[in-house]
Amino acid sequence: MKIGNIELKSNVILAPMAGITDKTFRRICKEHGAGVVSTEMISAKGIYYEDKKTEQLMDINASNRPVMMQIFGSDPLIMAQVVKEKLNYIDTFDILDINMGCPAPKIVNSGDGSALMKTPRLAMEIVSRIKNVSSKPVTVKIRKGWDKNTVNYLEFAKMLQESGADAITLHGRTRDQFYSGKADWNSIAELKAYLSIPVIGNGDIFSFLDAKKMLDETKCDGIMIGRGALGNPWIFRQITDGLQNQANVDYPDYKEKLEQLLTHLDMLAIEKPERVAVLQIRKHCGWYIKGLYGAAEYRNRFNLVQSRDELKQVIYDFIQTLHKQEESA
Repeated sequence: MKIGNIELKSNVILAPMAGITDKTFRRICKEHGAGVVSTEMISAKGIYYEDKKTEQLMDINASNRPVMMQIFGSDPLIMAQVVKEKLNYIDTFDILDINMGCPAPKIVNSGDGSALMKTPRLAMEIVSRIKNVSSKPVTVKIRKGWDKNTVNYLEFAKMLQESGADAITLHGRTRDQFYSGKADWNSIAELKAYLSIPVIGNGDIFSFLDAKKMLDETKCDGIMIGRGALGNPWIFRQITDGLQNQANVDYPDYKEKLEQLLTHLDMLAIEKPERVAVLQIRKHCGWYIKGLYGAAEYRNRFNLVQSRDELKQVIYDFIQTLHKQEESA
């Protein structure tokens, strides 16, 4: 798969997720076979005004390339200016993605994210101005539309293609669905047939079989995985190996899951203050242990820990609990 002048070795992509796809999680997913990893969505205005928290989100490990940086905003002039004057000079990422799909109220209430699907001319101007100044390929992530009465992804994406977009990612839900119901993969198939640029499918990929089914049914060029990677970075290797071998894939046992959680904690603690690392890893704990024996009890314990050592002890306790349960089974 090729996006602009970037040739990807794998078409399985980690989706941008606010508060999740930080430097640590990107590295983990890359190690597990993600073809491209994405930053959290980053405010163009935050870059423009040199906001410190925004600058932290732009901290990218070049060894994880190819990396997609996603920005959001609705002011074409500011967005183009930050690309021209700042982002073009950052050599740690390869693809610039524009968020036109985020459904969060605090984003759409400012006219950003999926709210741009209600203002297609403005969306076109944003893509056109950015494409004219960007030294990197420009992609856009969209949804089917604002709601069931305004499903406009075909004409919207065609306008973005005409404005210079190098690829489009479609999440097969409308904004008002958020993440409920079932993603409409037929819309991805229709978009793939409608556009001449690459189309990346997104929504409800939680396994190799899901990925294969989406690729077979939609003929999309690539797939983007968000929630399916939570607590399961192995999904990238499972998909790439499965697609290459067309065979059953291996799934991690509890030891591998909890050892990865320990590694995740240690990596996060290097990047951030211990208190911040512990608070952030707690949500990941629930995802890593989902489906394991005793998960509900240990999820409660994880949510109460206050230090790195305390969290490690709970992980060790859980390993012992699962080991005993395994022996008695």
